[in-house]
Amino acid sequence: QMPGTARHDREMAIQAKRNLSKTTDPVERLRLQCLARGSAGIKGLGRVFRIMDDDNSRTLDFKEFVKGLNEYAVMIDKEEAQEIFRIFDKDGSGTIDFDEFLVTLRPPMSNARKEIIMQAFRKLDKTGDGVITIEDLRGVYNAKHHPKYQNGDWTEDQVFKAFLDNFDSPYDKDGKVTTEEFMNYYAGVSASIDTDVYFIVMMKNAWKL
Repeated sequence: QMPGTARHDREMAIQAKRNLSKTTDPVERLRLQCLARGSAGIKGLGRVFRIMDDDNSRTLDFKEFVKGLNEYAVMIDKEEAQEIFRIFDKDGSGTIDFDEFLVTLRPPMSNARKEIIMQAFRKLDKTGDGVITIEDLRGVYNAKHHPKYQNGDWTEDQVFKAFLDNFDSPYDKDGKVTTEEFMNYYAGVSASIDTDVYFIVMMKNAWKL
């Protein structure tokens, strides 16, 4: 786990649970329920939706949408689900595009934050192909400081894999991290940090940017 991130993750989850009792906005409630599971919470919902999407249309109708929410154990009543669905179904087609849905669900971030996240991504993506893999990490991320490597439990590759798993959703760890996944993860972390300045300092320290 990266320096500071685990702590922010916990703080954010606690904060999300706290805010949940205060908000009435259905989209915000759904966002907070996802964030209450940690920074990868929103992405986890995306993975569930992908599984629900039987015909690979990358869209969901209302029935699939509700089934996905239930599968992910999000507490939501039918009226609220309908309201959210209507907000996302901008053209009234009866289906929603779930990439658009996940981007809207992601907590908003300033350009300054997006830029520093992309800097970290580019630093890790050694090969520059837009995906971070174990190969990319070999030259950038030092496994030798990891306690499990030091006590001989894990090989270097196991440390890298565990590191990549942080960014992957709990259900589908493929050992690759895309720009989108990296952004989604840090949007979660970002939600618990009030100022851009602090967020940027944290990123610079964590990634030696």
